[in-house]
Amino acid sequence: MQSRDVLPARDPHIPVLLQPLLAAVAPVTGLWADGTFGAGGYARGLLAAGATRVIGIDRDPLAHQMAAGWIGDYAGRLELRQGTFSDLDTLAGEALDGVVLDLGVSSMQLDQAERGFSFQKDGPLDMRMSQSGPSAADLVNGAGEETLADILYHYGEERASRRIARAIVTARAQAPFTTTLQLAEIVARQLPRPKPGESHPATRSFQALRIAVNTEFQELAAGLCAAERALKPGGRLAVVTFHSLEDRIVKRFLQLASGSEPAANRYAPARAETAARFVLTPKKAIGPDAAELAANPRARSAKLRVATRTEAPARALAPADLGIPDLGTDPAFGRKGRR
Repeated sequence: MQSRDVLPARDPHIPVLLQPLLAAVAPVTGLWADGTFGAGGYARGLLAAGATRVIGIDRDPLAHQMAAGWIGDYAGRLELRQGTFSDLDTLAGEALDGVVLDLGVSSMQLDQAERGFSFQKDGPLDMRMSQSGPSAADLVNGAGEETLADILYHYGEERASRRIARAIVTARAQAPFTTTLQLAEIVARQLPRPKPGESHPATRSFQALRIAVNTEFQELAAGLCAAERALKPGGRLAVVTFHSLEDRIVKRFLQLASGSEPAANRYAPARAETAARFVLTPKKAIGPDAAELAANPRARSAKLRVATRTEAPARALAPADLGIPDLGTDPAFGRKGRR
């Protein structure tokens, strides 16, 4: 099936790994939830491929506003619900045949300077997907130096986290941070000038702050468990990730849920046997092919993991079970770093 057969030509945002996803979950039938609705690309792809109905979930009010002009084309087959996918089972309200999650920031959010996600466009230092609650400016201006350093280290894998955090605290003593380029400039000064082809020096720091502002890793852990609770036996879970930290959490969840977690070493105590709650289908992650990379460079780091729900009862997992660090609380912003 060619992509033009799946999505209307007017869609400006290309859903990453849509064709491999549809192939991996074929035949597409029944009721699905698109837990990260965004511009609606996956939802429309699922409907075109045979889903009876799709429930689209998104915390961003903009996603709902943008869909208002075209959702009527689907004559009741597409329903939107505002909220986070950590409440996916409650928001859906019924058992599902499939769940798709496309993690991270969407291209439509990056494209709008006023949302404050991009270090390449000047805008208010915001980064809130829900457009409510504490912003990135609140975090950068209010959190302690240790907290900032731990966020940059754990959520962005930024090796210069302490140096950057110290520079932020020093700079904000003179004037608070209010714009994206103001922060990007301070971060860039702490790192070597990038070589041709390397990413912008602020890439990891902006990623880390966005994840912290939106509690993305905690939401992901809760969302995976919510999907497990919502899926019928035989239901499919498809998750698209864009960086190694996200993929590591999803991979760990599926290893634990499918009983395929490798032993740490042969001398470790045997783990109690539990019934597999998912079967990996396929066992390994799926990446973009050359044609997709040529058409959509954003897909270069994407990975798709797909699993099928079994009849085993759902089981709760804590963020720590998935390797998500506990950064505790900070009176200044609700977080305290621990390493």
